[in-house]
Amino acid sequence: MGGGRGSRLYPLTKDRCKPAVPLASNYRLVDIPISNCLNSGINQIFVLTQFNTASLHKHIQQTYKFDGFGRGFVDILAAEQTGDKESWYQGTADAVRQNLHHYNLRDDDLVLILSGDQLYRMDLEELARQHIENAADITIAAKAMPSDQVSALGVMRVNPDLRIVEFVEKPKDPAVISSLVLGGAARARLSDKSERPYCLASMGIYLFSGKVMREALADHSQTDFGKEVIPGLLASKRMMAYVFDGYWEDIGTVGSFWECNLTLTDPVPPFDFFDDQNPVYTHSRYLPPAKLNGARSRRVLMADGAIVDDSDLERCVIGVRSVIRGGSRLENVVMMGADVFERPHDLARNHGLGRPDIGVGANCLIRNAIIDKNARIGAGCRLSPQGLPEKWETDALFVRDGVIVVKKGAIVPPGTVVGE
Repeated sequence: MGGGRGSRLYPLTKDRCKPAVPLASNYRLVDIPISNCLNSGINQIFVLTQFNTASLHKHIQQTYKFDGFGRGFVDILAAEQTGDKESWYQGTADAVRQNLHHYNLRDDDLVLILSGDQLYRMDLEELARQHIENAADITIAAKAMPSDQVSALGVMRVNPDLRIVEFVEKPKDPAVISSLVLGGAARARLSDKSERPYCLASMGIYLFSGKVMREALADHSQTDFGKEVIPGLLASKRMMAYVFDGYWEDIGTVGSFWECNLTLTDPVPPFDFFDDQNPVYTHSRYLPPAKLNGARSRRVLMADGAIVDDSDLERCVIGVRSVIRGGSRLENVVMMGADVFERPHDLARNHGLGRPDIGVGANCLIRNAIIDKNARIGAGCRLSPQGLPEKWETDALFVRDGVIVVKKGAIVPPGTVVGE
Protein backbone atom coordinates (compact mmCIF):
# COMPACT_ATOMS: atom_id res chain seq x y z
CA MET A 1 0.00 0.00 0.00
CA GLY A 2 1.55 3.31 -1.07
CA GLY A 3 -1.39 5.61 -1.53
CA GLY A 4 -1.52 7.76 1.61
CA ARG A 5 -0.83 11.50 1.72
CA GLY A 6 1.86 11.13 4.39
CA SER A 7 0.93 14.46 5.98
CA ARG A 8 2.88 13.69 9.18
CA LEU A 9 6.04 13.36 7.08
CA TYR A 10 5.64 16.81 5.51
CA PRO A 11 7.73 18.40 3.99
CA LEU A 12 9.44 15.16 2.92
CA THR A 13 6.15 14.17 1.26
CA LYS A 14 5.43 17.57 -0.30
CA ASP A 15 6.59 16.36 -3.74
CA ARG A 16 6.62 12.57 -3.26
CA CYS A 17 4.57 9.85 -1.57
CA LYS A 18 5.79 8.15 1.61
CA PRO A 19 7.10 4.95 0.00
CA ALA A 20 9.33 7.03 -2.29
CA VAL A 21 11.13 8.81 0.55
CA PRO A 22 14.88 7.96 0.51
CA LEU A 23 16.15 5.72 3.32
CA ALA A 24 19.59 4.78 4.68
CA SER A 25 21.52 6.71 1.99
CA ASN A 26 20.92 4.15 -0.82
CA TYR A 27 17.31 3.00 -0.68
CA ARG A 28 13.70 4.09 -0.69
CA LEU A 29 11.07 3.03 1.83
CA VAL A 30 9.20 0.93 -0.73
CA ASP A 31 12.29 -1.27 -1.17
CA ILE A 32 11.69 -2.78 2.29
CA PRO A 33 8.30 -4.50 1.73
CA ILE A 34 9.19 -5.47 -1.85
CA SER A 35 12.48 -7.00 -0.69
CA ASN A 36 10.70 -8.88 2.11
CA CYS A 37 8.38 -10.34 -0.52
CA LEU A 38 11.15 -11.32 -2.94
CA ASN A 39 13.27 -12.86 -0.17
CA SER A 40 10.22 -14.91 0.88
CA GLY A 41 9.57 -16.27 -2.62
CA ILE A 42 6.70 -13.89 -3.39
CA ASN A 43 7.15 -12.31 -6.81
CA GLN A 44 3.68 -11.23 -7.92
CA ILE A 45 3.33 -7.79 -6.38
CA PHE A 46 0.93 -4.90 -6.92
CA VAL A 47 1.80 -1.42 -5.61
CA LEU A 48 -1.28 0.76 -5.05
CA THR A 49 -0.54 4.47 -5.33
CA GLN A 50 -2.41 7.76 -5.33
CA PHE A 51 -0.60 10.95 -4.21
CA ASN A 52 2.63 12.42 -5.66
CA THR A 53 3.57 9.13 -7.28
CA ALA A 54 5.90 10.14 -10.15
CA SER A 55 9.18 9.43 -8.34
CA LEU A 56 7.81 6.16 -6.91
CA HIS A 57 6.72 4.98 -10.35
CA LYS A 58 10.13 5.84 -11.83
CA HIS A 59 11.97 4.03 -9.05
CA ILE A 60 9.89 0.85 -9.34
CA GLN A 61 10.10 0.78 -13.13
CA GLN A 62 13.88 1.20 -13.06
CA THR A 63 14.47 -1.29 -10.25
CA TYR A 64 12.15 -4.30 -10.37
CA LYS A 65 12.51 -6.04 -13.72
CA PHE A 66 11.92 -9.78 -14.04
CA ASP A 67 12.65 -12.24 -16.80
CA GLY A 68 9.79 -13.66 -18.83
CA PHE A 69 10.05 -17.18 -17.42
CA GLY A 70 9.52 -16.62 -13.69
CA ARG A 71 6.05 -15.04 -14.03
CA GLY A 72 7.08 -12.41 -11.51
CA PHE A 73 6.16 -8.72 -11.63
CA VAL A 74 5.88 -5.55 -9.62
CA ASP A 75 2.94 -3.69 -11.16
CA ILE A 76 1.79 -0.20 -10.24
CA LEU A 77 -1.94 0.37 -9.82
CA ALA A 78 -2.56 4.11 -9.60
CA ALA A 79 -5.88 5.55 -8.47
CA GLU A 80 -8.05 6.35 -11.46
CA GLN A 81 -11.47 7.63 -12.37
CA THR A 82 -13.57 5.52 -14.70
CA GLY A 83 -17.04 5.62 -16.23
CA ASP A 84 -18.33 3.68 -13.22
CA LYS A 85 -16.75 5.75 -10.46
CA GLU A 86 -15.31 9.19 -9.98
CA SER A 87 -13.81 8.89 -6.49
CA TRP A 88 -10.18 8.28 -5.57
CA TYR A 89 -9.08 5.76 -2.95
CA GLN A 90 -11.01 6.46 0.26
CA GLY A 91 -8.84 4.22 2.47
CA THR A 92 -6.71 1.08 2.48
CA ALA A 93 -9.63 -1.30 1.96
CA ASP A 94 -11.19 0.87 -0.71
CA ALA A 95 -7.89 0.95 -2.61
CA VAL A 96 -7.75 -2.86 -2.67
CA ARG A 97 -11.45 -3.09 -3.56
CA GLN A 98 -11.19 -0.72 -6.52
CA ASN A 99 -8.50 -2.93 -8.05
CA LEU A 100 -10.05 -6.37 -7.44
CA HIS A 101 -10.61 -6.85 -11.16
CA HIS A 102 -6.83 -6.67 -11.73
CA TYR A 103 -5.90 -9.51 -9.35
CA ASN A 104 -7.74 -12.43 -10.99
CA LEU A 105 -8.20 -14.01 -7.56
CA ARG A 106 -9.13 -17.65 -7.06
CA ASP A 107 -10.76 -18.79 -3.83
CA ASP A 108 -7.65 -20.61 -2.64
CA ASP A 109 -5.20 -17.82 -3.46
CA LEU A 110 -3.46 -16.04 -0.59
CA VAL A 111 -3.45 -12.24 -0.61
CA LEU A 112 -0.89 -10.39 1.51
CA ILE A 113 -1.38 -6.70 2.27
CA LEU A 114 1.69 -4.71 3.34
CA SER A 115 2.37 -1.09 4.21
CA GLY A 116 4.92 0.92 2.25
CA ASP A 117 6.36 2.93 5.15
CA GLN A 118 7.77 0.44 7.69
CA LEU A 119 11.29 -0.82 8.36
CA TYR A 120 11.50 -4.52 9.29
CA ARG A 121 12.68 -7.86 7.96
CA MET A 122 10.11 -10.66 8.04
CA ASP A 123 9.94 -14.17 6.62
CA LEU A 124 6.56 -13.87 4.92
CA GLU A 125 6.71 -17.53 3.89
CA GLU A 126 6.59 -18.46 7.58
CA LEU A 127 3.58 -16.16 8.03
CA ALA A 128 1.80 -17.96 5.18
CA ARG A 129 2.74 -21.37 6.58
CA GLN A 130 1.22 -20.54 9.97
CA HIS A 131 -1.89 -19.19 8.24
CA ILE A 132 -2.40 -22.49 6.40
CA GLU A 133 -1.59 -24.69 9.40
CA ASN A 134 -4.13 -22.81 11.54
CA ALA A 135 -6.79 -22.97 8.80
CA ALA A 136 -7.13 -19.23 9.29
CA ASP A 137 -9.39 -16.98 7.25
CA ILE A 138 -7.26 -13.96 8.11
CA THR A 139 -3.85 -13.70 9.78
CA ILE A 140 -2.60 -10.40 11.17
CA ALA A 141 1.06 -9.77 11.92
CA ALA A 142 1.41 -8.42 15.45
CA LYS A 143 4.36 -6.82 17.21
CA ALA A 144 4.79 -7.31 20.94
CA MET A 145 5.10 -3.83 22.44
CA PRO A 146 5.64 -2.78 26.07
CA SER A 147 2.24 -2.01 27.56
CA ASP A 148 3.23 1.58 28.33
CA GLN A 149 3.83 2.25 24.60
CA VAL A 150 0.55 1.06 23.03
CA SER A 151 -1.79 4.00 23.63
CA ALA A 152 -1.40 5.18 20.02
CA LEU A 153 -1.70 1.70 18.45
CA GLY A 154 -4.36 -0.83 17.57
CA VAL A 155 -4.08 -3.57 20.22
CA MET A 156 -5.48 -7.11 20.14
CA ARG A 157 -6.39 -9.73 22.73
CA VAL A 158 -5.61 -13.33 21.80
CA ASN A 159 -6.36 -16.80 23.11
CA PRO A 160 -3.49 -19.16 24.01
CA ASP A 161 -3.65 -20.54 20.45
CA LEU A 162 -3.24 -16.94 19.12
CA ARG A 163 -6.80 -16.65 17.86
CA ILE A 164 -7.81 -13.00 18.05
CA VAL A 165 -10.85 -12.33 20.22
CA GLU A 166 -10.84 -8.55 20.64
CA PHE A 167 -9.50 -5.35 19.08
CA VAL A 168 -9.06 -2.07 20.93
CA GLU A 169 -8.02 0.99 18.92
CA LYS A 170 -5.60 3.34 20.73
CA PRO A 171 -6.45 2.33 24.33
CA LYS A 172 -5.94 5.06 26.94
CA ASP A 173 -7.53 3.57 30.05
CA PRO A 174 -4.84 1.80 32.14
CA ALA A 175 -7.36 -0.86 33.18
CA VAL A 176 -8.15 -1.63 29.54
CA ILE A 177 -4.45 -1.80 28.66
CA SER A 178 -3.86 -4.10 31.62
CA SER A 179 -6.60 -6.42 30.37
CA LEU A 180 -4.82 -6.69 27.01
CA VAL A 181 -1.43 -7.73 28.44
CA LEU A 182 -0.02 -10.85 26.83
CA GLY A 183 0.24 -13.94 29.01
CA GLY A 184 0.77 -17.69 29.05
CA ALA A 185 2.21 -19.48 26.02
CA ALA A 186 1.89 -16.36 23.86
CA ARG A 187 4.11 -14.36 26.26
CA ALA A 188 6.58 -17.23 26.45
CA ARG A 189 7.20 -16.92 22.70
CA LEU A 190 8.93 -13.54 23.15
CA SER A 191 12.69 -13.17 23.38
CA ASP A 192 12.36 -10.85 26.40
CA LYS A 193 12.00 -13.26 29.33
CA SER A 194 11.69 -10.51 31.96
CA GLU A 195 8.51 -9.65 33.86
CA ARG A 196 7.85 -6.57 31.70
CA PRO A 197 4.23 -6.56 30.46
CA TYR A 198 3.67 -6.64 26.70
CA CYS A 199 0.64 -6.19 24.45
CA LEU A 200 0.18 -7.27 20.84
CA ALA A 201 -0.12 -4.33 18.42
CA SER A 202 -1.25 -4.73 14.85
CA MET A 203 1.50 -4.07 12.29
CA GLY A 204 -1.02 -3.39 9.52
CA ILE A 205 0.08 -6.57 7.72
CA TYR A 206 -2.85 -8.80 6.73
CA LEU A 207 -3.03 -12.19 5.00
CA PHE A 208 -6.37 -13.24 3.46
CA SER A 209 -7.58 -16.12 1.36
CA GLY A 210 -8.95 -14.98 -1.99
CA LYS A 211 -12.51 -15.94 -1.10
CA VAL A 212 -12.42 -14.19 2.28
CA MET A 213 -10.89 -11.11 0.66
CA ARG A 214 -13.82 -10.74 -1.72
CA GLU A 215 -16.31 -11.29 1.12
CA ALA A 216 -14.50 -8.78 3.35
CA LEU A 217 -14.68 -6.07 0.70
CA ALA A 218 -18.33 -6.61 -0.25
CA ASP A 219 -19.54 -3.74 1.97
CA HIS A 220 -18.52 -0.60 0.07
CA SER A 221 -19.20 1.61 3.09
CA GLN A 222 -16.13 0.13 4.83
CA THR A 223 -13.04 1.85 3.46
CA ASP A 224 -10.26 1.04 5.97
CA PHE A 225 -8.90 -2.36 6.97
CA GLY A 226 -7.71 -1.49 10.47
CA LYS A 227 -10.66 0.63 11.57
CA GLU A 228 -13.60 -1.09 9.88
CA VAL A 229 -13.04 -4.27 7.85
CA ILE A 230 -10.92 -6.28 10.31
CA PRO A 231 -12.99 -5.47 13.46
CA GLY A 232 -16.16 -6.20 11.47
CA LEU A 233 -14.97 -9.70 10.58
CA LEU A 234 -13.88 -10.68 14.08
CA ALA A 235 -17.11 -12.45 15.00
CA SER A 236 -17.59 -14.32 11.74
CA LYS A 237 -14.09 -15.32 10.58
CA ARG A 238 -11.25 -17.33 12.06
CA MET A 239 -8.72 -14.59 12.69
CA MET A 240 -5.22 -15.45 13.94
CA ALA A 241 -2.22 -13.42 15.11
CA TYR A 242 1.30 -13.98 13.82
CA VAL A 243 3.64 -12.76 16.55
CA PHE A 244 6.67 -10.93 15.15
CA ASP A 245 9.48 -10.49 17.65
CA GLY A 246 12.06 -8.73 15.46
CA TYR A 247 12.89 -5.08 14.83
CA TRP A 248 10.01 -3.06 13.42
CA GLU A 249 9.67 0.69 13.02
CA ASP A 250 6.67 2.54 11.64
CA ILE A 251 8.25 5.50 9.83
CA GLY A 252 5.22 7.76 9.91
CA THR A 253 6.63 11.03 11.26
CA VAL A 254 9.59 13.28 10.58
CA GLY A 255 11.02 12.47 14.02
CA SER A 256 10.74 8.69 13.62
CA PHE A 257 12.20 8.86 10.10
CA TRP A 258 15.18 10.93 11.29
CA GLU A 259 15.89 8.78 14.34
CA CYS A 260 15.40 5.53 12.43
CA ASN A 261 18.01 6.59 9.87
CA LEU A 262 20.49 7.69 12.51
CA THR A 263 20.21 4.44 14.48
CA LEU A 264 21.56 2.73 11.37
CA THR A 265 24.91 4.39 12.14
CA ASP A 266 25.19 2.46 15.44
CA PRO A 267 28.09 -0.03 15.60
CA VAL A 268 25.49 -2.81 15.68
CA PRO A 269 22.32 -1.27 14.24
CA PRO A 270 18.86 -2.68 15.05
CA PHE A 271 18.22 -3.29 11.35
CA ASP A 272 20.88 -5.11 9.35
CA PHE A 273 21.37 -3.90 5.78
CA PHE A 274 24.46 -6.16 5.57
CA ASP A 275 22.51 -9.44 5.59
CA ASP A 276 23.53 -11.03 2.28
CA GLN A 277 21.03 -13.86 2.75
CA ASN A 278 18.13 -11.39 2.81
CA PRO A 279 19.31 -8.37 0.82
CA VAL A 280 17.39 -5.14 0.41
CA TYR A 281 17.03 -4.52 -3.31
CA THR A 282 17.12 -1.09 -4.89
CA HIS A 283 17.95 0.73 -8.11
CA SER A 284 21.42 0.02 -9.54
CA ARG A 285 22.76 3.49 -10.24
CA TYR A 286 26.28 2.67 -11.51
CA LEU A 287 27.83 5.53 -9.55
CA PRO A 288 31.51 6.04 -8.69
CA PRO A 289 32.63 5.32 -5.11
CA ALA A 290 32.37 7.93 -2.39
CA LYS A 291 35.33 10.33 -2.23
CA LEU A 292 36.67 11.77 1.04
CA ASN A 293 39.15 14.63 0.72
CA GLY A 294 40.52 14.76 4.26
CA ALA A 295 37.15 14.40 6.00
CA ARG A 296 36.86 13.18 9.60
CA SER A 297 33.86 11.01 10.40
CA ARG A 298 32.36 9.12 13.33
CA ARG A 299 29.39 6.78 12.86
CA VAL A 300 28.55 7.65 9.27
CA LEU A 301 26.72 5.85 6.46
CA MET A 302 27.78 7.15 3.06
CA ALA A 303 26.38 6.28 -0.35
CA ASP A 304 28.09 5.99 -3.71
CA GLY A 305 28.95 9.20 -5.50
CA ALA A 306 29.27 11.34 -2.36
CA ILE A 307 32.12 13.89 -2.24
CA VAL A 308 33.18 15.25 1.15
CA ASP A 309 35.94 17.81 1.44
CA ASP A 310 37.86 18.59 4.64
CA SER A 311 34.86 18.48 7.01
CA ASP A 312 33.68 16.84 10.23
CA LEU A 313 30.75 14.42 10.24
CA GLU A 314 29.27 12.88 13.37
CA ARG A 315 26.32 10.45 13.34
CA CYS A 316 25.25 11.19 9.78
CA VAL A 317 23.60 9.41 6.86
CA ILE A 318 24.94 10.81 3.58
CA GLY A 319 22.98 10.02 0.41
CA VAL A 320 23.91 9.47 -3.22
CA ARG A 321 25.84 12.28 -4.97
CA SER A 322 25.96 14.37 -1.79
CA VAL A 323 28.54 17.16 -1.80
CA ILE A 324 29.88 18.65 1.44
CA ARG A 325 32.47 21.37 1.09
CA GLY A 326 35.47 22.12 3.28
CA GLY A 327 35.34 23.46 6.80
CA SER A 328 31.79 22.28 7.49
CA ARG A 329 30.53 20.30 10.46
CA LEU A 330 27.41 18.09 10.41
CA GLU A 331 25.98 16.47 13.55
CA ASN A 332 22.95 14.16 13.58
CA VAL A 333 22.16 14.89 9.94
CA VAL A 334 20.32 12.83 7.33
CA MET A 335 21.36 14.15 3.90
CA MET A 336 19.49 12.64 0.97
CA GLY A 337 21.87 13.74 -1.76
CA ALA A 338 21.13 14.78 -5.33
CA ASP A 339 19.65 13.46 -8.56
CA VAL A 340 22.59 14.62 -10.70
CA PHE A 341 26.24 15.62 -10.47
CA GLU A 342 26.78 19.28 -11.23
CA ARG A 343 29.39 19.69 -13.97
CA PRO A 344 31.68 22.73 -14.45
CA HIS A 345 29.17 24.44 -16.74
CA ASP A 346 26.45 23.92 -14.07
CA LEU A 347 28.67 25.53 -11.43
CA ALA A 348 29.36 28.48 -13.75
CA ARG A 349 25.62 28.88 -14.31
CA ASN A 350 24.99 28.82 -10.55
CA HIS A 351 27.59 31.55 -10.12
CA GLY A 352 25.92 33.63 -12.80
CA LEU A 353 22.52 33.19 -11.15
CA GLY A 354 23.90 34.02 -7.73
CA ARG A 355 22.76 30.75 -6.20
CA PRO A 356 24.71 28.16 -4.18
CA ASP A 357 25.78 24.88 -5.75
CA ILE A 358 23.85 21.73 -4.86
CA GLY A 359 24.99 20.37 -1.49
CA VAL A 360 26.44 21.95 1.64
CA GLY A 361 28.66 25.00 1.20
CA ALA A 362 31.97 25.68 2.92
CA ASN A 363 32.21 26.44 6.65
CA CYS A 364 28.64 25.45 7.57
CA LEU A 365 27.45 24.10 10.92
CA ILE A 366 24.32 21.93 10.70
CA ARG A 367 22.79 20.03 13.63
CA ASN A 368 19.76 17.79 14.07
CA ALA A 369 18.64 18.11 10.47
CA ILE A 370 17.30 16.40 7.38
CA ILE A 371 18.60 17.82 4.11
CA ASP A 372 16.26 16.74 1.32
CA LYS A 373 17.39 16.06 -2.24
CA ASN A 374 18.91 18.74 -4.46
CA ALA A 375 19.02 21.33 -1.66
CA ARG A 376 21.48 24.20 -2.03
CA ILE A 377 23.01 25.46 1.22
CA GLY A 378 25.32 28.44 0.86
CA ALA A 379 28.65 28.93 2.60
CA GLY A 380 28.79 29.90 6.26
CA CYS A 381 25.27 28.80 7.20
CA ARG A 382 24.29 27.78 10.75
CA LEU A 383 21.20 25.58 10.89
CA SER A 384 19.67 24.04 14.01
CA PRO A 385 16.12 23.50 15.34
CA GLN A 386 17.19 24.61 18.82
CA GLY A 387 14.98 27.43 20.08
CA LEU A 388 12.53 27.28 17.16
CA PRO A 389 8.83 26.46 17.66
CA GLU A 390 7.17 23.36 16.23
CA LYS A 391 6.10 23.80 12.58
CA TRP A 392 8.19 26.95 12.15
CA GLU A 393 8.52 27.36 8.39
CA THR A 394 10.09 29.41 5.60
CA ASP A 395 10.24 28.75 1.86
CA ALA A 396 13.37 26.63 2.41
CA LEU A 397 13.12 25.33 5.98
CA PHE A 398 10.65 23.57 8.27
CA VAL A 399 10.87 22.45 11.90
CA ARG A 400 9.03 19.35 13.04
CA ASP A 401 9.52 16.88 15.90
CA GLY A 402 12.67 18.72 16.99
CA VAL A 403 14.28 18.36 13.55
CA ILE A 404 15.02 21.11 11.03
CA VAL A 405 14.27 20.05 7.47
CA VAL A 406 15.86 21.69 4.44
CA LYS A 407 13.21 21.19 1.78
CA LYS A 408 13.71 19.39 -1.51
CA GLY A 409 15.38 21.70 -4.02
CA ALA A 410 15.48 24.56 -1.48
CA ILE A 411 17.98 27.41 -1.62
CA VAL A 412 19.49 28.56 1.68
CA PRO A 413 21.47 31.78 1.05
CA PRO A 414 25.08 32.04 2.27
CA GLY A 415 25.44 33.19 5.87
CA THR A 416 21.94 32.11 6.93
CA VAL A 417 21.69 31.59 10.70
CA VAL A 418 18.67 29.71 12.05
CA GLY A 419 18.27 28.33 15.58
CA GLU A 420 20.68 28.47 18.47
